[in-house]
Amino acid sequence: MDGVHIATPAKNNMTKPKPRTTYRHGDLRRALLDAGIELARDGGPDAVVLREATRRAGVVPNAAYRHFASRHELLAAVRAAALSAVAMAMEAELAALPKKRRRADAARASLRAVGTGYLRFAQTETGLFRTAFTAPKSEWGTHDPDSAGKSGLDPFQLLSAALDRMVESEVLAAARRPDAEYLAWSAVHGFALLLIEGPLQQLDRRAAEALGERLLDMVEKGI
Repeated sequence: MDGVHIATPAKNNMTKPKPRTTYRHGDLRRALLDAGIELARDGGPDAVVLREATRRAGVVPNAAYRHFASRHELLAAVRAAALSAVAMAMEAELAALPKKRRRADAARASLRAVGTGYLRFAQTETGLFRTAFTAPKSEWGTHDPDSAGKSGLDPFQLLSAALDRMVESEVLAAARRPDAEYLAWSAVHGFALLLIEGPLQQLDRRAAEALGERLLDMVEKGI
């Protein structure tokens, strides 16, 4: 047997690969944000935890701190993304409106569309809806571009633009325009919360939509 080399079988390595600590092209932030969005979608703002986001992204916790120094920073980014999703739902309703309409009818329809998009999002993306409106007082003072839809407007700005069209088409008196956003938003947002976490949860979808239509009628005629 002299001079004969017998190769030993290679050991079967069954250990799990170590989590990655870096991502190419700087996409770790996006991976963490996507993980945070999914956590919010499933469980609302309380579910957005940095350690769990890093686990889902497949990296060790320390790797996340270059992009999000704290849970608060991750939650703020997820909240902006959720607001953007609300805005895009409102824009989708606006885009579906018929193009050929009298100016006054178009203005009324646009106000109804932003309200409809808002309510539908609340019912279909409840976790993201809750997350979108969870923030301390200090974070509501400025416009975050990441919270905008494709038009560059966030949900509040889309509502404001619809009310401006109401004035331009002489459906809404200019004297009644100041701060009308807050009245319309309060009514629709309150109804949304009653639907997703209050006593109106017991309504089926058809009944909820019928009540929503009546609410939007009330908003249009009451502002």
